[in-house]
Amino acid sequence: MPNLEHPAYPAADLLHLEGLVPCRESQVSTLLSIFGERQQFSFPSIFIYGHTSSGKTYVMKTLLTTLQLPHVFVNCVEYFTSRLLLEEILIQLQSCSSGTEQTSPVHCDTLNDFVRLFKQAVASQELQDQTLYIVLDRAEQLREMEANILPAFLRLQELTDRNVTVILLSEIVWELFRPNTGCFEPFTMYFPDYSIGHLQKILSQNHPPEYSADFYAAYINILLGVFYMVCRDLKELRHLAALNFAKYCEPVVRGEANERDTRKLWKNIEPHLKKAMQTVYLREISSSQWERLQHDGGEPGQLKGLSAHTHVELPYYSKFLLIAAYLASYNPVRTDKRFFLKHHGKIRKTNFMKKHEKTSNHLLGPKPFPLDRLLAILYSIVDNRVAPTANIFSQITSLVTLQLLSMVGQNDQLDGPRYKCTVSLDFIRAIAR
Repeated sequence: MPNLEHPAYPAADLLHLEGLVPCRESQVSTLLSIFGERQQFSFPSIFIYGHTSSGKTYVMKTLLTTLQLPHVFVNCVEYFTSRLLLEEILIQLQSCSSGTEQTSPVHCDTLNDFVRLFKQAVASQELQDQTLYIVLDRAEQLREMEANILPAFLRLQELTDRNVTVILLSEIVWELFRPNTGCFEPFTMYFPDYSIGHLQKILSQNHPPEYSADFYAAYINILLGVFYMVCRDLKELRHLAALNFAKYCEPVVRGEANERDTRKLWKNIEPHLKKAMQTVYLREISSSQWERLQHDGGEPGQLKGLSAHTHVELPYYSKFLLIAAYLASYNPVRTDKRFFLKHHGKIRKTNFMKKHEKTSNHLLGPKPFPLDRLLAILYSIVDNRVAPTANIFSQITSLVTLQLLSMVGQNDQLDGPRYKCTVSLDFIRAIAR
């Protein structure tokens, strides 16, 4: 018996929709009840929230496309200013009314212009006879725009006097949206995380045609048994499933086991899943690199991981600043003359090696250092002459923002700011190469 039933939509379309949105039938049924029939006025605004990979964007796109409801779908991250956002909505409205992708440029500077142009865009008979849905994905970006944008979208139906419903999709709760001045309250709806049973059902649908569904379902069960406690992200789990399936099938391909020998298959895949645990979410290496690594039988550490990749995006002098900061944090002040001056003179060993310095400084952790010492070491390790310009100081601030350096004490202290280097020796070695 189908779970989705609504008198306004064909049963065949609802059955097809149900197959496309597994484990989200209750949410889709609630949305259909709110939407009502095509020509009925729906709720002015709907706020849908839930964690990442809980199906909000996918369900909404699939629902509107499958039932062929007129809609506009905009990602607020891509259109990050109010002008870009309003113009994109109007451009997509033109294609909805004309039925073609060829659209003329639209200029919309204010909300008043948007309301006027919106009425013109929905003047066609087809859009007047149905509810128009405007879906704003990643709607938390609206809080960074002008103060009147969010309240206007929440009551756009009233402002335009048209049959329109605005749907906001976000990963944060409505209480973090609500303006201090108050606004029209949307209908809120929560998309819960997928349970392990839901993930098993969804991931098992992607089984390759050359293998049986039971064989692939057993593989997904093993995969979730390893990764479910550390990763609930459906996209990441789907990526991991595709990446490691070939290794799981190796005993079957070689003829050493059949599809029912779960124990042999598990013993073959277990060490490789443990290696994959080190790269969950990070995507430190590409899929081709990972497959090559499995074929060679190496360790993930042989490929340079996150610590080796992050420094690539740092500016030229930021790398030297970070190396200088590391040297200042882990070397005592009294060694600076010995390490960084060419003609430092004779240094007596008895004064240099003290009893408490026999312990490795890496075990004691980083020590704070003043700004002038950092710059002095920088000038020593950089080959060419570096002028103390605003560019250098801004890069120090950027390193603090990136949490590669940490500021110790307050900004208003008289002797200048003091810093600590927070990165590891492996990170510095990767930069130094």
